[in-house]
This record gives sequence, structure tokens and C-alpha cells, in this order.
Amino acid sequence: MQGGLYRISDRFKTLVFFLGIVLIVILMFYTQSIVQKLRDQSRNILEFYANLNSKAIAEDNIEYLNFIFEQVIKKTNFPVINTDKDKNPSYWEGIEVDPTDRSPEAIRKVRDILAKMEKDFDPIPIKNPFPHRGDPILGYLYYGDSNLITQLIWLPYVEIGAAGLFILIFFLGFSSIKKSEQQFIWVGMAKETAHQLGTPLSSLMGWTELMKSDFSKENFRNILPEMENDIKRLYKVAARFSQIGSKAELKKQNIAPILSEVVKYFKRRVPQMGKKVDIIENYNESHNVPINKDLFEWVIENLIKNSLDAITKEKGIIEISTGKLDEKSSKIYIDIRDNGKGIYLQDRRRIFRPGFSTKKRGWGLGLNLSKRIVEEYHHGKLLIKETRIGEGTCMRIVI
Repeated sequence: MQGGLYRISDRFKTLVFFLGIVLIVILMFYTQSIVQKLRDQSRNILEFYANLNSKAIAEDNIEYLNFIFEQVIKKTNFPVINTDKDKNPSYWEGIEVDPTDRSPEAIRKVRDILAKMEKDFDPIPIKNPFPHRGDPILGYLYYGDSNLITQLIWLPYVEIGAAGLFILIFFLGFSSIKKSEQQFIWVGMAKETAHQLGTPLSSLMGWTELMKSDFSKENFRNILPEMENDIKRLYKVAARFSQIGSKAELKKQNIAPILSEVVKYFKRRVPQMGKKVDIIENYNESHNVPINKDLFEWVIENLIKNSLDAITKEKGIIEISTGKLDEKSSKIYIDIRDNGKGIYLQDRRRIFRPGFSTKKRGWGLGLNLSKRIVEEYHHGKLLIKETRIGEGTCMRIVI
């Protein structure tokens, strides 16, 4: 059982990791496609400018050439360097060098930037419209990525880093919560064990004291059956706890005698609790179902205990009934109904969680343990069939 849960957990983690990788790859491809489109737009603008430049040179229109430079180049949002045919910088825009500075130091810096641009993108030639009159190439336009493109390139890495940090914090927090919960459950189970063993042990000690005070045959005959019942109870408790965490053996058997045995145990104890509670048994017919008797008795005991704790009225009623779920199904239901205080709406979803309890005393493991026994060991269901505040609750087991 435990190994199966670990395998499911490992598969889930693998699936989450795989989905994470797929999402990262999709994000990278999508971002790169946008970057490529923006780069294509940048190159198209410069090619357009190069064609206009060639046209201005052909018409010998300096004013038109200046207009193109002012209205096209200066308004671009990406770095541009214009060179002559020998790749000597003529003018530039959008780089970390003042366009008006023509000092040797400034030219050197521009050349260094130009060299980096050339590694990333092929320069755009400014062609001579009259190649027969001179060199076919008049100059070159070098360009780089705009700030927007640079940010887009780094965006996936920033998002991956942020998501990774968030996931790391989440898993650390989740692990801490799970560790605390597991520690709580271990402590709760230890307390529950002590509680389960404490009742028959206290009883045995009491019987022993009675025997010491009066060791007559008559007294011994009266005490011995009760001592035997307490010893059987100890064996039952040990058997229950020994099966937690291991695969339970299910045996097909009649459910009615098992329920009656648990009810008989509580009917003897109810007067000692100082409560007036009638436990009504209503088994419509015999139902043979595969169950583990020790564990299933534990579930019924927990549900009856909860019903007894919920009853605050002077006259309490607990009704246990069984029947077929429907005519087509082989499954049966076991309803445990009480006229207690009911369960509030905000508590219905939390009532099966480990550690949740509406009682002043208790570790909140009874219903969680019962649900696990019914659903994980018997492949059934444990649910709240109905509940009304001040009127009572009906818990249903489907098996």
C-alpha cells in the first residue's frame, strides 16, 4: 500500500517535471518567433532606407537624403551604424557614443560596436544606382537588437527563474507542512494506541484488585469472563494496529453479526458515559461482503463514538441500517444516523482531514483513519449522506 502511494507520487512528480519542460520549450519557441519577427521588421526598415538612400544619391538630392536620415534613422528604436564602402563609420544612432563626437576614441568605440553587430547580423549594402559610373557599393548599414528585443530574449529566462523560485518555495513549504502533518499523525497514532490499550488494561487492573480483595470461587467465576473479554479486546487492538500500512486480507462474510457485536459492546458502555442513548439495529437482510473484520469493526466503532459525542439531547438515538445500494449494483450501504448536533457547512469538507476535530479533546484522526480503511483497504466510500444543524447526521459506508 505504502509503496504504491510512493510510486504514484513519483509518477506525479515526473509528469509535473515533464509538463514543466514542455511549457518552457513552448515559451522559448514562442518568444523566439516574436524576436525573429521584430528583427525582420528592423531589417525591412533599413532595407527601405538603403533603397531611398540610393534613390537620393541618384537624384543628387541632399535635402531628401537628410530628410530620410532625420525621419527614418533617428526615429528607429534599434542601433544603426552607417559606413562607407571601406566600412569606416560615417554616422550612427542608438549606440552609447555621441553621434556628434568624431574623436579618434569615439571612432574606435564605434568600430568595436560595429564588429559585434557584424557577428550577429549581415550588414545591408547601400548600392550605387549607377554601378557603371563607379563602385557598385557606396556603403553599408549595420544594426543590432533594440532594447525591446533584448528584453524579450531574456524574458523566458527571467520567467523560468521566477517560476523555479516560486516552485522551490512552494515545495519547501509543502514539504514542511507534510512533515509537520506526518509528525502530528505519528503522535496522534501513538495517543490513539495508548487510548485503545488503556481501556482494557485499566479494566484488567480493576479486576485484579477485586480478586485480591476477595479471592472466592464465586467472585472468580464472575470476574473471569470479563477478564477474558478485556484480553480479547487487547488482542483485537494489537491486530488492528499491526495491519495499518500493510495489505489487508479481505474475507467474504455476513456484515450483520459484525455490526451487532460492535453495538453490543457500546450498549454495555453507554450507561457508564452518563447518557441515555438507544442504539437501534435495522438490518433488512443478510449481506455477504469482502471485509477485514478487525479493521472494519474499528470504522464502525469510530462512527458510533462520533455519534455519541455529537448527542447532547436528553434522549439520544443512533440507528444503524443496511441495504442494497440499488438493484443493479452488488454494493451495499451501511448508514449510521444520530440525532446529534449536526455538522456545520464550513466543517463538512474538513471533517476527514487528519488533525481536524470539533471536540475539545481528541486528535482528529478517527474519521480520517476510518475513511482510509474504507476507501484504501476495502475500495469503498465513506461520506456524509446528510446532516442538519440541531437535528443530526447520517454517515454512509458504501462497500
